[in-house]
Parts: sequence; C-alpha cells; structure tokens
Amino acid sequence: MARNARIYRGTPRNLARLARVLREGGLVAVPTETVYGLAADATSRPACLRIFAAKGRPSSDPLIVHIASLRDLARVAVPNAAALRLARRFWPGALTIVLPKTDDVPDEATAGLPSVAVRMPSHPLLRRLIRLAGVPLAAPSANPFGYVSPTTAAHVARSLGSRIRHILDGGPSAIGLESTIVDLRAPRRPVLLRPGPITRQQVARVLGVPVARSRKAPGRGSQVAPGQMARHYSPRTPVILHARLTPGIAAAGSARDAWVFVRRPRGARDKRGNIFWLDARGDLGRAARRLFALLRELDEGGFRRIHVERPRGAGMAEALSDRLQRASSSWLGKDRGQLA
Repeated sequence: MARNARIYRGTPRNLARLARVLREGGLVAVPTETVYGLAADATSRPACLRIFAAKGRPSSDPLIVHIASLRDLARVAVPNAAALRLARRFWPGALTIVLPKTDDVPDEATAGLPSVAVRMPSHPLLRRLIRLAGVPLAAPSANPFGYVSPTTAAHVARSLGSRIRHILDGGPSAIGLESTIVDLRAPRRPVLLRPGPITRQQVARVLGVPVARSRKAPGRGSQVAPGQMARHYSPRTPVILHARLTPGIAAAGSARDAWVFVRRPRGARDKRGNIFWLDARGDLGRAARRLFALLRELDEGGFRRIHVERPRGAGMAEALSDRLQRASSSWLGKDRGQLA
C-alpha cells in the first residue's frame, strides 16, 4: 500500500530531520520563491536518480542545482566574470546560470553534459535547509514530469504524495513561475534559455551585452537546461492559447469550456461559471503567482478544454507566454479560431 507523504512545518527540529534525510540520500519536496522543488543531494548519483524515478522524468532533462551562498558556486561549477556579475546582482533570487560543471556533480544530474544549471534561491527555509544538509541540492519542480508546476505544499501532496515521504511547507510560492535560465558557457554570447521573473533586459543591462533568445528546437538529445521541452507545464485538460479573448467569444463558446482572461473582462456576465482571470487588474506579477494554481483548479473542475488569453509585451509577459505556449495543445493566433 502506498505511503502518503508527511507535510512538515519549518521548525528547527523538522529542518534538522529533513537535512538528515537529504544527507542520507533521500528526497524532500521543498519550497522556493519560484515553485516547489523535489530536492536531493546534488553530489550523489543514487540520490539524483531517485528524483528522476519519482517524477518519471527523462534522463535527457537535466536538474538545477541549488546552493546557499556564493562561496558554494565553485564546488559545483566553474564560474566566469560574467556569471559572478549576475550572481552578485540577482542572487539570492530567481536566476539560474548554466556553466561548466565540476566533478562533484554527477553526470546523471546534468543529462550527461559537461555543464550544470545553478541558482541560489531566496526562500529562507530552503537556504537554511541547504546549509544544514551541508550539500548542494538538485531540485526540479515537485510534480510528475510535464504536469503543472506546484506552488503550494498541498499541490505537491496531491500529485506526488504517494511517491515521496517528506514535504517541507514554506507557504505559497511568492513568484509562482520557474526561474529565468541564462547560458553563460560563452560569457560574451549570453543566451536566454528560459524566460522568467528576471527579464532578458535586466540581464543585458548587468552584462553590458545583448542577450539572445534561444531558438533551438527541442531535439531528441540531452537538453542544456530544464524547461526546454515543446510540451511542458501541462494540465491533463487541453489548453487552447489565444492571441486575444473577448467576452463575446467566451459567451459564444461552449459552456463546458473554461475561459481565462489576463485581466477581469469588462461587461462579462458569467452566468455559466466558466469565466476566469489571472488578475482583476491585469498585474502580471500577481498573474504569475496565480497561473499554475488556476490551471490545476480548472484541470480538476471537469472542463472539456481551457481557453487562455496570451499576455502581451516583454518582461513577465514573455515568461507567462512561454509557460502557456508549452502548456497548450494548440495556438490560435487570431481573435477568432475554430472553437468546435
């Protein structure tokens, strides 16, 4: 019989216990400011393999390694001047940097590649746990591979509770979207691999050079960093992404479908209980915090399809659009599409 995971409050006693679990090669779901992660000792091959097994994650998709201080960076990666500039500006925070790896990081954590994705999270409980464990922690999102990322301990319990034993509750994720990933293996040619809370423009200002957006299509080989799959962050219910939604389109559409606007639509009369929005005023920071939780809620709501309006613009809009594009089963680039 499957054993359900226990949810722990962040008390000193519980943190000490969970740090021991990690040192002994076990798994702990942990809070971060971005989304909840499934953590294990990043220097242990067996521990990293347990992450892949629990998530059903393909070995070609590497893990992000989390550290507690800048002093720890050299243990897992070979930094350069550009990486140190970004780290001093944005760490602790939602920025992941791809660099050459050291021998302390097993190939299983990096999809067999000689590079590693590293970040220093800002969540105080996680940083305390890393210090107590005494090892860097590999921690992808704490969900079955490809499903919507979790932003609460309850999300983790519902989707992974029968596969893991320990969940540290640190409250709802403050940001709600995964970290920005920048490839700095060639520091003069930085590449944005995954948009996130820290924008490409912010990174470019610190580095003093343009930051290219990766245009490489996902292939069959190993990925340089997570979040590169064409289909990812997806609920079981099909998601249809629209360039623009209007109350009229939602009213004319199926009552069995959910309709999600970026902001609360004016004049919408939700008589059927199937109209939703990411934020009443269209604030994209608050929309990011709500996105994954709303997708999970709608996925469990019995809807046939989920129609979502695509945020427009740069910055956080780019990150939200990226997640929705990967979550969607189709993209309707015009106001009206085939809504059969």
